[in-house]
Amino acid sequence: TKMTEPSSAPPRTVAIHTHGCKLNQADSQTLARQFREAGYRVVGTTDAADVVVLNTCTVTATADAKARQFLRAARRRNPGAVVVATGCYAQRVPAELEGLTEGSLVIGNIGKPSLVDSVNGALEARPPAPMASLPLSLVNATGRTRAMVKIQEGCDQVCAYCIVPKVRGRERSIGPEDIVAEINRHVSEGCREVALTGTQLGTYGFDIPGENLPRLLERILAETSVERLRVSSLQAHEITEPLMELWQDRRLMPHFHIPLQSGCDATLKAMRRRYGTSQFAASVDAVRNMYPDAGITTDVIVGFPGEDAADFAASLAFASVMAFSDMHVFPYSSRPGTSAVFFREQVLETEKRARMAEMLALSADCSRAFRERQLGAVRPVLWERAATSGVWSGLTDNYLRVRTASDLRLSNRVTNARLNALAGHWVLAEVVDEDSR
Repeated sequence: TKMTEPSSAPPRTVAIHTHGCKLNQADSQTLARQFREAGYRVVGTTDAADVVVLNTCTVTATADAKARQFLRAARRRNPGAVVVATGCYAQRVPAELEGLTEGSLVIGNIGKPSLVDSVNGALEARPPAPMASLPLSLVNATGRTRAMVKIQEGCDQVCAYCIVPKVRGRERSIGPEDIVAEINRHVSEGCREVALTGTQLGTYGFDIPGENLPRLLERILAETSVERLRVSSLQAHEITEPLMELWQDRRLMPHFHIPLQSGCDATLKAMRRRYGTSQFAASVDAVRNMYPDAGITTDVIVGFPGEDAADFAASLAFASVMAFSDMHVFPYSSRPGTSAVFFREQVLETEKRARMAEMLALSADCSRAFRERQLGAVRPVLWERAATSGVWSGLTDNYLRVRTASDLRLSNRVTNARLNALAGHWVLAEVVDEDSR
């Protein structure tokens, strides 16, 4: 995208909203940078804007519905704007979004690299709108506190329920030089934490001779000064002792997202997952043996076709034993283009809702138990922004959301904090080391 010529007119404004995974968040941060380089001002989604971009998810029917709802609301708030639907929903079925709102653009994942040029073309005949004021949350929105960096995209595993291979394509890795350069750019802009994102991070480098995930992590730690580094997700069968040993470097955050999907072996086999419950449990044990306070989060699907009451009971019991620090629970959603659509014994929606309620209740119990075990500990926290006047929110190294009341200016600082009490989903903390960084 070319830089715009100097102009006395106020810059056009763009609001970018993201649904779904951290990979989408990484793409949105890239789009925000490209828009800024093209002369736009990035504003919040509640501000007036010349352009509104929604980066969509399509893993469930609920995600599709949320996308449609957002696009309609965006048109009502910004009747003269160019409204853009991009991402996985736009890639999967663009016809469902075309014409949803008058004057909209539908640009799938493959069109993201040229999205800004497409928007410029749509705006050519329109005068720029008055300059919008920058929202307080922009520091975080532009990635100056925490940034998502994509290291690979696509998936070759083709699980029975998952539409991702069709909307993200085959697995492909980004060159390590490009990844290191992007992380260094974020660090130079003041970013304290980077999360590596992708669809299948554990297979990184299979298409680049001599490269793999452990080598990439070693290179990032050696060639960048990023203070906090996260790996957003790993499959159970990808967790090995040599990989885990890298976390002895305290710059790697002790949080592991390990998707389970089901705690029943028969269901895992029907899903075409590449592990069973015994291997999954061994991987969780390996993490906890090396890093006892690590946060371990997961994804669970309930109501997969053929899952009967006994299968669900097994899944619930296994998840309980795993004692995750948090669980993302989803009801199975039929996705045209996946093999599970054709499976017999589809679970009734009423039964899915009942199972969802049980698994969500377990998730709440496990999350609270993990947070209670952390009370009294002192952990490093990256403070992101003021939640309200004098109250700051942040994230511990092991992925707990915390708040503190402080007169200090904590935004984008890392300090040690003592975890004192629970308040809903938050952990209340007290800064004990004001001069950390």
